[in-house]
This record gives sequence, C-alpha cells and structure tokens, in this order.
Amino acid sequence: MKAWPFSYILIATRNNGKLKQFRDLFAPLHLVVKGLNDVSDLPEIEEDQDTFEGNAQKKAEAISRIVGGPVISDDSGLVVPALNGEPGVYSARYAGLHATDDENNRKLIQRIQGVPEDKRQGYYVCVMALAVPGEETKLVRGECQGNIVTEPRGDEGFGYDPIFYLPSEQKTMAQLPNERKYQISHRAEATKKLLALLKKEYVFEQKVMK
Repeated sequence: MKAWPFSYILIATRNNGKLKQFRDLFAPLHLVVKGLNDVSDLPEIEEDQDTFEGNAQKKAEAISRIVGGPVISDDSGLVVPALNGEPGVYSARYAGLHATDDENNRKLIQRIQGVPEDKRQGYYVCVMALAVPGEETKLVRGECQGNIVTEPRGDEGFGYDPIFYLPSEQKTMAQLPNERKYQISHRAEATKKLLALLKKEYVFEQKVMK
C-alpha cells in the first residue's frame, strides 16, 4: 500500500446531490471532495466511446491531465437485452441529442411494446473510473436488475427510474426514497467497490501530504 499524495479528489460532476453522497462516503478518508464547479475553464469532454468503461475512462483521464490531480468519473445507463442492449451508452440521448427524460422514456416504452412481458428485463449499469496522475486508471462496475414497465410510476427519480421496476421492492426506482436507492442502486454498488479499492490501494493520513 502507498500513501495517498493528495488532499482532495475531484468528482467529474456538477450535481450537488451526487457530490454530497461522495462527501459522506469519503469522510473517513479525510479527503476534500470537489466537483467540476470548483474548476474553471474545463472543456466539455465528448463521451463518444462504445462502452460505459470507455466513456468513464476517457473523461476521468482527460480531466486528470488538465487539473494534474485525481479524478473520479462515471458513465451510467440502462441496458435492455431484448432490444439488443438499447439504450446502452446512448441512454441520455436515446430519443435525440437533447432529449428529455420523458422523451427517452416514451421511446423505450414504444420499443418494448413488441417484446413479450416475460422478456422485458433490463439492468442499470454504472461504471466509475479513477484516474490518478502517474498511475493506471482503475475501473469498477455496479449493476441493478429490474424489469421495464410501460406505465411510469413515482416521481423520486430521474432518467428511466419511473419505468424501471424492481420486483424485490415491488416498486419502480422512482418510487423509492433516496435512502433506499443509496443502498441498492447500480451507483451505490459501484461506489462501494470504489471505496473498497481506495482503502485497499492507499493509506490515507489524517494530516494531508499536499
């Protein structure tokens, strides 16, 4: 194990809710968690890879090179095997480049209508990449299994959450409180793996080294 040589870690997001989750999780490591809003003049990184891993790695490495520090980036989406993996890496722009969540959901509902109900399984994927200067980028992956339903339910989520049904919970992801989502979601699983990896690879001192 080696000492972590930074006083902070940068999360490649502008979402304050996501930043709060990371700050809570990383509190025992005594790390300052920053977001993209804490860094000026960052260019937009195009997510043009054909896998979640590729997009997460590209973004983490590009930003790490610019800021000269450690960066965590994630790419996530929904995979429906009966639709040849759609929407996959195109989840955020399934119905078009600037599509809304509702538009993406409507397209998926339309596409799934021709699939028998017992074949409408899907799974959320979240891949996180950790890029540290001078080291090989590390990847972790989390998944959450469910079924696609054609009538949206709940308003506690975003993306495909209103039509992503969890048989074990008997609710859609959008019907679950955030506290439960933090325990069982694809993002929760990936974050737990990333935290375990950090603790395994590095020693974190209470007094920062840089």
